[in-house]
Amino acid sequence: MLIGLMVSAGCGTFCGRRDGGMVHHVVICWLKERGNVEARDKLIAVSKQFESIPGVVSVKAGRVLPSDRAVVDSSYDVAVLINFSSEEALHAYQKNPIHQKAMREVLMPLAEKITIYDFIE
Repeated sequence: MLIGLMVSAGCGTFCGRRDGGMVHHVVICWLKERGNVEARDKLIAVSKQFESIPGVVSVKAGRVLPSDRAVVDSSYDVAVLINFSSEEALHAYQKNPIHQKAMREVLMPLAEKITIYDFIE
């Protein structure tokens, strides 16, 4: 089910827009074992491998920064921000073997829930 979510959630309602703007892909992960530092670090490390995928401009990944502010959701464990040169690059990334392997071998075994937000500048 998560694989389908990761693949289908990559586009959103603005797929028809192709103006060449930078695309931002925000992935929020909740671990099966909340607070597991080893699992968290493994997700962060594998995310860094995405920098070698064509069309990826940058990758940032890290742990939640807890907050007591009502408008801040601190319930997740890991967030990943991937910036792409274009919408086409985002679509190619989703099919890239490096991404597919990371999903299969790291993300799927460790994550209980994933939410993705994509937006274009």
